[in-house]
Amino acid sequence: MGAAPHAGLRKPTNVSLDTSLVSEAKALGINVSRACEQGLAALIVEERDRRWRAENADAVASSNAFASKHGLPLAGLRQF
Repeated sequence: MGAAPHAGLRKPTNVSLDTSLVSEAKALGINVSRACEQGLAALIVEERDRRWRAENADAVASSNAFASKHGLPLAGLRQF
């Protein structure tokens, strides 16, 4: 994963983490703040995706039902 979208903007935040994880991360030279940020960013992407799928489930099902019944629009123009 590349730099966070707001890499220049930081907000000091207190978090509670398992002490053994923090100790191991520090021993391995892992930046705990950046690791937390990357994990949070990944969870945000997953949650947005989950919510989009839930909010659009009916439309996707309708589109799939139409394609099953009538075929894909413009399928006759395919060259493969």
